[in-house]
Amino acid sequence: MEAAKADVKNYWEAAPCGTRDTLDVAEQEQHRELERMRDEREPFIGEFARFDETAGQRVLEVGVGAGTDHLRFARGGARLSGIDLTEAAIALTRRRLAMEGLGSDLRVGDAEKLPFDDGSFDIVYSWGVIHHTPDVQRAAREIVRVLRPGGRFCVMVYNRRSLVALQTWIRFAALRGRFRLGIRAAIANHMESPGTQAYSADEARALFPVRDVRVDTRVTAYDLRLARRRFLPRWTWSLMPSSLGWFHVVSGTK
Repeated sequence: MEAAKADVKNYWEAAPCGTRDTLDVAEQEQHRELERMRDEREPFIGEFARFDETAGQRVLEVGVGAGTDHLRFARGGARLSGIDLTEAAIALTRRRLAMEGLGSDLRVGDAEKLPFDDGSFDIVYSWGVIHHTPDVQRAAREIVRVLRPGGRFCVMVYNRRSLVALQTWIRFAALRGRFRLGIRAAIANHMESPGTQAYSADEARALFPVRDVRVDTRVTAYDLRLARRRFLPRWTWSLMPSSLGWFHVVSGTK
């Protein structure tokens, strides 16, 4: 398990999530480009994160990545904490906050062993992160543990029954004559960091040990990609059933 986690850490240490298309630009330009890409490719994030409703609330982000969502929580006035498995993500997020005179309790940490007491937060947010850790169930339990009673969580995980998952299987299994390789294995071996997992809606819901859990599945630019940085126009998203979208957004109340 620890070896698998080390592989995940090494992958993301090389480039925090969302930065691989911006590594060759100056820092100020990277800052703007990261925000632009976030809005272009995942324009519905604000609907779930509700950045402007977090003033004065204790918010934890599990897996800060490039720091774009963390920055928006800070702008909203949240009492903010964040962890990431990698030093690179923490350093980048800290620099981006400093550029706007904002701050956060940022720590290198493990989603499976959150360094906080029970009931520490009003909101726990994690976007596209815990499906990369070896023990996803444990990370989900940790999110619930550090949430206060009545607090809310919002977690995005990948959808195994999606167009992206099917494309991954076709590319890395079917077209190579490896028809017995399942979709789970194709995603684990070829989607981002080693061991990446994806879930049905029911499986995503079952990760979280609370009664009030909702799963919203959303189409993104990644579902309609033509090349690494070329996507079909946004109006085409409505032509695709939402159930085939790559993102499950799991939210609920403790």
